[in-house]
Amino acid sequence: MPRRPRELGTPQSPADYFGAELRAFREAAGLSRPQLADQLGYTAQWIGQIEQRKSTPSEEFARDCDTFFTTNGTFHRLWEWLKHLGQLQLLPPGFPDFVDREAEAIVMYMFEAMAVTGLFQTREYAYEVLKAGRTPEAIEQLVVTRMSRQGILTSEDPPRVVVVFDEGAIRRPIGGAELMRHQVGHLIALAERPAITMQIVPQSRGAYAGLPGAFTLLGFRSSPDVAYIEGHVGGQLIDHSETVREYALRFDLIRGAAMSADESLKTLHGILESL
Repeated sequence: MPRRPRELGTPQSPADYFGAELRAFREAAGLSRPQLADQLGYTAQWIGQIEQRKSTPSEEFARDCDTFFTTNGTFHRLWEWLKHLGQLQLLPPGFPDFVDREAEAIVMYMFEAMAVTGLFQTREYAYEVLKAGRTPEAIEQLVVTRMSRQGILTSEDPPRVVVVFDEGAIRRPIGGAELMRHQVGHLIALAERPAITMQIVPQSRGAYAGLPGAFTLLGFRSSPDVAYIEGHVGGQLIDHSETVREYALRFDLIRGAAMSADESLKTLHGILESL
């Protein structure tokens, strides 16, 4: 493989690696930037910006580089790495670790008090929830990440999920009536799946154990359970056994305040009819 030029130093990011590899392959082929640009159909300025890590390569450009230099997919793998890490950087601190553990869980207990939890959101609902204070590009990347997480619910061996919503979380109007009809209909479809148990704490309940806020518990085949709590600017994954046990006890108390799954499903149909 071509050597990286020493003056570039040690690459510190996917963009650095991409730029360093591009320059190394170009120089090993004996090409100047204008010559490579002519071969690939780009400008010499664009080639220079990529090599100097001032611009982010596109997927098309990565594939063009792989084709021209006849690699085994080097540039496209770097592009995928760059894209993946770029998405992770948009996620709040602590959340990427939770996503990794979520994908491994065989049982999930979730409580949500303010809005429909991310794993159960429609794309349109997720966009509305995530859009405040973000650019359209950042919103789209976060929505894509959220939608991809939902694949665990439709896998061949989905986790057993028990989710409890405060009724106010479902009734909160987000994005208009049509969007809400779609979202509540989606919840009804999820509630009817055999691996999902959905319960609702009625607004008439008053004070109950869930008022301090939302949290999630994850259970695994061969490792200890963990709890996850999320704040405005980050989240915390908790593996301290006694603390996790306290959250499990709190979840039991919340379920005790909730309607049964059948009653909750009837409530969802009632909410849908009212929209």
